[in-house]
Amino acid sequence: MKKILLTNDDGLYSSGLRASYNVLKKLGKTYVITPAVQKSGVGRSISIMEPIRVNEVKINGIKIFAVDGTPTDAVIIGIHEIIGDIPDLVVSGINLGENLSTEAVTTSGTVGAALEAATQGSKAIAISMELSDHLKFESFLDSVDFSNAERVLEIVASKILKAGLPEGVDLFNINVPEKWNGEIVFTRLAKRLYRTKIDVRYDPRGRKYYWIHGIEVEDAEPDTDIHALRSGKVSITPLSLDMTARVDFESLKRWFYEA
Repeated sequence: MKKILLTNDDGLYSSGLRASYNVLKKLGKTYVITPAVQKSGVGRSISIMEPIRVNEVKINGIKIFAVDGTPTDAVIIGIHEIIGDIPDLVVSGINLGENLSTEAVTTSGTVGAALEAATQGSKAIAISMELSDHLKFESFLDSVDFSNAERVLEIVASKILKAGLPEGVDLFNINVPEKWNGEIVFTRLAKRLYRTKIDVRYDPRGRKYYWIHGIEVEDAEPDTDIHALRSGKVSITPLSLDMTARVDFESLKRWFYEA
C-alpha cells in the first residue's frame, strides 16, 4: 500500500486538512502530521534552537500527530520518526488561501513543507485554494466548499502515485480558483502577488508598532500562475529545488574579472 504524508501550515483544526484527508485516504495509508497551531508565512523555517514535542490527537475521527513546530518540522518528524521511511507522496494543504508567485515559494509554510519533502526524497504537492482575504487565516471554515480542490488533488495525486513526477520536476505548486471554469493549466511563477504596505499604529501607551500587509495585484503575464487563477483556471506550477540562476558562467567570470 502507498504511504502518504499529509501536512499543512494552517494547523490541525483546518477544514482544508480534513478535505485533503478525505481524498488521500482512498489512495493509500495516510499519515496526518501537522503543526499544532497556525503557522502561515513561516516559509521553510526549521526549529533548531528548541526541542520539538509531538502529541497524538484525534479530531473528527482522524488521527493526527500535532507538532509544536513549523510545517518543515512536521515533515522531518513525520518522515524520520513517525513513518520511518520516505513516503510515496507528501501533500501540503489544502491551504486556506492561494499561494502564488515567487513570494509564495519563499514565504508560504505550505510550499515550504513541500520543498522539505522533496529535499528528503519524496514526491510532493503543495495545494492551495483561493479565498477572500477575511477567510484566509481562519481554521474553522465548515461552510467553504472544497469539492473543486478535492477533485484536482485526487487527479494529480493519483497521477503522481502511478507515474511519478515529470523529469526535472521536484514538486507541484497547485492553486485552485474560488470559481473554477474546469480548465487546468501549467504555469510559471509570477514575480509577485502583493504590493507591500505598512500600517503604522500606536498602542494605548503611545508606542508605535507596525502591521505588514499588501495589496494583491490584479493580473500578471498570460503564462503565469496569477493570470491563470484570475482567469478561473487551476494553476499547476512545476518547481525545482535547484534555484541556481540559468546564466552563462563564462559571462559571469567576464563580469567579475574584466568589467
